[in-house]
Amino acid sequence: MSTRYIVRYGTTRIVGEFSTKESQTHDRYSQVIVRSDRGVEWGEVLCPATETTRQYLGKDVKSGRILRVASEQDHVQRDEIAKQERVQFDGCRDMIAERNLQMQLVDVEHFFGGDRAIFYYLAEKRVDFRELVKALAQRYRTRIEMRQIGVRDEAKLLADYGDCGKPVCCNTHLREMPPVSMKMAKLQKATLDPTKISGRCGRLKCCLRYEYDTYEEYRRELPAIGATVITKQGQGRVLAQEILARKLLIAYDGERRVMTDEQDIVTVVSRGGGKKESKD
Repeated sequence: MSTRYIVRYGTTRIVGEFSTKESQTHDRYSQVIVRSDRGVEWGEVLCPATETTRQYLGKDVKSGRILRVASEQDHVQRDEIAKQERVQFDGCRDMIAERNLQMQLVDVEHFFGGDRAIFYYLAEKRVDFRELVKALAQRYRTRIEMRQIGVRDEAKLLADYGDCGKPVCCNTHLREMPPVSMKMAKLQKATLDPTKISGRCGRLKCCLRYEYDTYEEYRRELPAIGATVITKQGQGRVLAQEILARKLLIAYDGERRVMTDEQDIVTVVSRGGGKKESKD
C-alpha cells in the first residue's frame, strides 16, 4: 500500500492528497514534483495524509501522485519557467493593450511539464479573448487558458504580508475565502474605518471571521442590550456588552452606570415585563 501525503502545489496554492511509492517517505516542506489532474507541477509536502486531514479537506479533495523529490535539475528548470512566465506576462499585457481589451492581467502560471499556461485576469464584464488566445498560442507554442478571477483571488496570487506583519492568510493556510460582513466587525468592536479593517484585496479582512462564532456564542449567553436585569446592586437596564470579558454596562436608578460581571446577575426580566428567568 502506498503512503499518502498532503501536498500544496500550483500558483493558487491548491492543497491535495498525493500518493507515493511504498518505500518512499517525505519530510515536511520537502520540494517534490507531482502529477495532478492539471499536469506535472511543483509541490511542497505539508504532512502525511490521515483521517483528520481528509475530514478537514473534504471528500472532494484533489489527488494525484508524487513523482519524485525535486532534483537540482528540477530547480534549474523551475528558474527557467519563472523567466518564461515574466516574458509571457509582458507579451500578453502588450497584446491586451493592442486589442484594447477591457481586462487586467494579474499573473501567469506556466506548468512544469511545459505543455500549458494559465493567464489570470480581472474584468468587470465578459471579455471576448478568442483572438488573444490564438495569438498567445502562436507566439509561445503552448496550450493557453484564460481564467477570470476576483479581487480576493488577486490578493491570493500577489499579496505578501498583512497589517499584522505575517504572510496574508489567503496565500498561506486558507483554502476557501470565508464570507465576511460588517456585522462581524461591529460585534467584535473593531474600528469601522474601512482603511483599517480591509485586507490587501480591499475587502473586509478574513481574520474578522475567525473569532466571530465565539463572539456570537458569548453574546447569546449574555442578557441582550435593552434587557432589564436584577443584580446584587438592584434593578437596571443593560446598555452595552463586553463580550469577551463577559460583563455588562448596566444603568441603575438615577442613571448610575456600573460595569457588572455576568456572575452578579441574579435574574433577567423580559423586556415586556413578562415572566422572570432565574440565572441559578
